[in-house]
Amino acid sequence: MKFGEGTISVVIGGSSGIGRALALSLETRPGRVIVASRSSGLDVGDIASVERFFTDIGLVDHVIFTAGSSAPGGPLVNLDFDTAKTAFDVKFWGALAVAKAAAPHIKPGGTITFTSGFLARKTVPGTLIKTAMNAAIEAVAKILAVELAPVRVNVISPGLTDTEAYQGMEPVARKSMLDQAAATLPARRFGRAEDIAQGFLFVIENPFVTGATIDIDGGALVR
Repeated sequence: MKFGEGTISVVIGGSSGIGRALALSLETRPGRVIVASRSSGLDVGDIASVERFFTDIGLVDHVIFTAGSSAPGGPLVNLDFDTAKTAFDVKFWGALAVAKAAAPHIKPGGTITFTSGFLARKTVPGTLIKTAMNAAIEAVAKILAVELAPVRVNVISPGLTDTEAYQGMEPVARKSMLDQAAATLPARRFGRAEDIAQGFLFVIENPFVTGATIDIDGGALVR
């Protein structure tokens, strides 16, 4: 897909982290970038709000969903189901709500790109909800790639990435986590938001990519 002055890209969750890095990259290309997130007033858990949002915009070329949620960790026996369901409402059902509302407005050959995570296919005890949400997103993307064709639907699956998602950690603990990743991953570095943004640009710009999940994880899945 070539970007032109009339190209419109929508980044849901683009006010921070990976979404922000992607929005900044898209802004270097011709066209218009629309960034929406909870901080800007868009609640992806409110289906009517999402539908109004896309109706107001009109035709678009690319829709990227990078909004995340705080998923509870720990074993199943200690799981708080209400918190787990809230996490699903944002990342999984929110992604589907955006896809459903956006689909009638996307130009032929346009794209929808979701965000999952390497835990979709990495067995890590205590990550039940993150694994389930990410795996569900990757599974439905393949179906949507067929149902919504010629709109192309893909998923970017990041590994450990240094973003605001970890700002609540103690600085020493955060540095230790990132340093350990850099020491043990085959890529010998941890991810940065700009690294992941390049993956989104790849699936948007390559017209022969659809129904794909692109891993950008420093080799976490092969370690």
